[in-house]
Amino acid sequence: MPGRSAQDWIRLSMRTPGILIFGMVLAPCGWILDLTATVAPNWRTLHAVPGIATDEFIQQGIWEICRASSINTRADCSLSDPTYFANEIIRVAQGLMVASLIVTLGGLAVAIPGVRCWKESPNWVVAGLGGLLIFLSGVMTIIPIAWYTHIINELSSDTPLNDVRVGYCIILGYIGGILEILGGFVMFIGICRCCNGRNRGERRVEDVRRQFTHQKPPTTRAPVPSLSRPRSSASSSVPYSKDSLDDDVSFPRAKTPAARSVNTVHSRPYDDDL
Repeated sequence: MPGRSAQDWIRLSMRTPGILIFGMVLAPCGWILDLTATVAPNWRTLHAVPGIATDEFIQQGIWEICRASSINTRADCSLSDPTYFANEIIRVAQGLMVASLIVTLGGLAVAIPGVRCWKESPNWVVAGLGGLLIFLSGVMTIIPIAWYTHIINELSSDTPLNDVRVGYCIILGYIGGILEILGGFVMFIGICRCCNGRNRGERRVEDVRRQFTHQKPPTTRAPVPSLSRPRSSASSSVPYSKDSLDDDVSFPRAKTPAARSVNTVHSRPYDDDL
């Protein structure tokens, strides 16, 4: 490894480090869930509302309020509730959720050039800054979601609060925020080398040299004796000599029987046998 000192660090593989792949996968998934939680009008639902059918309920989000039915997929989102939108958490949630979406996109835009999966080594500083932005966007999502969940039964509204239930936007917001926090944190820890470089998939040049130096030499194959050996002229312990191998060996049963003369003129073929 010419040109490198023993204290340098090298990557033994051209593959993108696992922590960067982990963060780049979780961040877009969290962003999609946060977007759904932001625009959908289902942060909480109000059931058993007087004046409407028993199968209908009110859905309240941070942008609009809808009347939905359990037997119909269509919803009426033309309802207004000034008292509900006057709550402080609604204005805070609107600002933080939108800001979280923008910051996540900014973090991905910064992290993609830092990952540089098409080059030998990523730019860990740039990728770490992108992970920090993604981490902050997840925190910005969790804050309004947790605050809204904590005071969900205390939010004032023009609609009677007889049966208040948590909407699916709260669940999606929690999951999306946690995914962004995990993805951003994992990418950010790559900004510093820890665990002996394992978080980056790197190793010291000195360790790599020592590994190749102490490797066992390749095993050599034992010589195979040749089967075409010359015939030795020395005396052999075999009871027959070398010259006897060339003699004609007489086997009685292998001999060809002599042809018998058959007198076809004065006698019949079987007279001699009698």
